[in-house]
Amino acid sequence: MLNISHNKVDKLFDMSLYVSGKRVLQVKYFKIFNRLLIGFAVFIFILLFMPWTQTINGTGQVTTLKLDQRPQTIQSPIPGRIEKWFVQEGDFVKKGDTILEISEVKSDYFDPNLVQRTGDQIAAKSSSVVSYTGKVKALERQIEALNTESLLKLEQARNKLTQSKLKVKTDSIDLEATRTNFNIAQSQYERTVQLQEEGLKAVKDVEEKRLKLQETQAKLLSQENKLLVSKNEVINAVVDISTVRASYNDKISKAQSDQFTAQSNQFDTEAQVSKLENAYSNYEIRNQMKYITAPQDGFINKALRGGLGEAFKEGEQLVGIMPSQFDLAVETYIKPIDLPLLHVGEKVRVQFDGWPAIVFSGWPDVSYGTYGAKVMAIENFISDNGKYRVLLAPDDKENAWPTAIRVGSGAQTLALLEDVPIWYELWRKINGFPPNYYKSSKSSTDVK
Repeated sequence: MLNISHNKVDKLFDMSLYVSGKRVLQVKYFKIFNRLLIGFAVFIFILLFMPWTQTINGTGQVTTLKLDQRPQTIQSPIPGRIEKWFVQEGDFVKKGDTILEISEVKSDYFDPNLVQRTGDQIAAKSSSVVSYTGKVKALERQIEALNTESLLKLEQARNKLTQSKLKVKTDSIDLEATRTNFNIAQSQYERTVQLQEEGLKAVKDVEEKRLKLQETQAKLLSQENKLLVSKNEVINAVVDISTVRASYNDKISKAQSDQFTAQSNQFDTEAQVSKLENAYSNYEIRNQMKYITAPQDGFINKALRGGLGEAFKEGEQLVGIMPSQFDLAVETYIKPIDLPLLHVGEKVRVQFDGWPAIVFSGWPDVSYGTYGAKVMAIENFISDNGKYRVLLAPDDKENAWPTAIRVGSGAQTLALLEDVPIWYELWRKINGFPPNYYKSSKSSTDVK
């Protein structure tokens, strides 16, 4: 009954005379309800001052701690065609085990004796290098011989020039002597003619003196001619020196030109030998690449290329492999606003997908099914999903992670921050404030 009327019934008659009235008018139940309200309010008030651990939530997946332990695909560095498979999906392989055999698809490498033929070409070109080396040495000896011969020839020509000059001096002296004799003979002839005219000499004497004068004049002319011949010999000796120098310079230049040509051919042949040796090594390595081997111990996950005779390009993925030995880790992603709150070495709780767990965000100690982890690395650049990647490793001081977890399974993470009262956490979330900013007491040196 609603008590909204001004005409109250309890004033007209006594309701306590009736059983129902006694039950309705009894006020004891108000005391119990009030006590419950007061107790609940006290509990809520006390609860508001209880500690609450601030956390940063993140989602990620299970990965491996080291880069060489993560799942990988095997590619072929050369194009080819699948000829034979040696493994099946799920097989365990050791490092170096053959996974499949491929064959060439390029016509340049079809020859099965390509390596041997290339080796024969290297041997032939190496012989050419030896021949050119011998020719260069022979030309060097020829140039040395020509230089020596030219020095001797020049010395011989210079000696001849010196002799010609000395002969010119001798002929000049003889010419002066002959000229003096001619002058004497002429004077004697003139005196004899004068004496004959005076009657002191006979005609015979005059004729003898004339004959002697003519003989002396002939000697004079002969000596002058001889002197000119000697001078011509000097000129010829000078010309011979120039001729010898020019001749041997031409011979030496020609020999040097042949030597440089031989050296050029030698260097060109050596370059060809080096190129062939490079090709020989490439062919040998390429032949080894016809067998795709396992880079490490692991399990064959999936053949990305199947069948026989299927062609593929270089660098194309052929088969996936999962290493057999690995250290589990979790990569999680956090919002940029939470990035300053995380530090290397901080504690994190991890919940794995498919693993039973009861999680209390504010009380991680009473959570069940979560496992301890610590921050190992924080990415410095934002990922494609707009968050920062954080790598977590198992905490050695906590329980070990389940061995049944596989790489790639999902995970949820709770990064533990400061302990604050519940009323402060409610006030922070109502106002949209971020968790408390703080600096970790652990340094990177301590974490290492």
